[in-house]
Amino acid sequence: MASTIKVMIVDDSAVVRQTLKEVLETDPQIEVVHVAADPIFAQKHLENSRPDVIVTDVEMPRMDGLTFLRNIMEHNPLPVVVCSSKTEAGSDNAIKALEYGAVEIIQKPKLGTKQFLEESTVRICDAVKAAYMSRNKLKAGSFRRAPTEREVAPKLTADVMLSKPEKGNVFVETTEKVVIVGASTGGTEALREFLEAFPEDAPGIVIVQHMPEHFTAAFAKRLDGLCRITVKEAQDNDTVIRGRALIAPGNKHTLLKRSGARYYVEVREGPLVCRHRPSVDVLFRSAARYAGKNAIGVIMTGMGDDGSRGMKEMHDSGAWTIAQDEASCVVFGMPNEAIKLGGVDTIVSLEQLAGEVRKRAR
Repeated sequence: MASTIKVMIVDDSAVVRQTLKEVLETDPQIEVVHVAADPIFAQKHLENSRPDVIVTDVEMPRMDGLTFLRNIMEHNPLPVVVCSSKTEAGSDNAIKALEYGAVEIIQKPKLGTKQFLEESTVRICDAVKAAYMSRNKLKAGSFRRAPTEREVAPKLTADVMLSKPEKGNVFVETTEKVVIVGASTGGTEALREFLEAFPEDAPGIVIVQHMPEHFTAAFAKRLDGLCRITVKEAQDNDTVIRGRALIAPGNKHTLLKRSGARYYVEVREGPLVCRHRPSVDVLFRSAARYAGKNAIGVIMTGMGDDGSRGMKEMHDSGAWTIAQDEASCVVFGMPNEAIKLGGVDTIVSLEQLAGEVRKRAR
């Protein structure tokens, strides 16, 4: 692993370029090796600068950031963080950036950008580190950040939302299985491939993909247009039914519940769990408690350990649990942590995930 992460900044604003450089270089593991006013200048310096990560705006002269992103992915794949005021939650630019391969999107305000960037130092540095991990497929935890106010805050568990399932709970197995999925970094495209592989009569699916508020509605709409199954952003009390996938809304926790033979979701406010909202651990714990062996758990690409404890609880309650393998993950963090805890029954590639779920759902 490189001693420092080399970053190229591409933005037509001199103030933004300078501020981003100062923000990133507050972290001793990050070095800004080049700044460029537009993608044309950036492309000329890519070979000499050899960055590990690119941070780019969207709206720039001579070439827009989305075209730049597509060119990078087609000719010289590098992880990209989009930092722009033109990526409002749910906008076409935001969805296209994720579709084209952006690892993370940071939305700048139209006014007060310099102050926003300075106040978002930890988030921006984390985004660059996640992007670097996506390139090198490093295990989560390889970076040790200097202590910050956010770091010393307690890392809450799913206990704040739902108590652990009691030992000895007996679940009557039904003919219907429910599929519970968690994903993070790299998950937007992995979920597309996963869901596109299901037929119209697929078992009901509930998904947590770490995403900001409002992005999930547009993400679900895009997947709905690509898949044979219906895909929608989850709403409180939505029933989990065959042929439909529910995606947890950004900034809300989503839990699986059961009433008789009916599974439904509860969408709730609550604190960050594993520093996320929605949290995979919260969804997985609810599945362990209310579905038990009727559930199939899937943990996919993502940085960190959200979902690892919940998957172990699902496994212990009788659910069949599946992890995406390291070779097909953008970041092998969340699956690896679940494997290390002993909560995974099967490890398969991304292209095999849907088939494995269908086999277990029969």
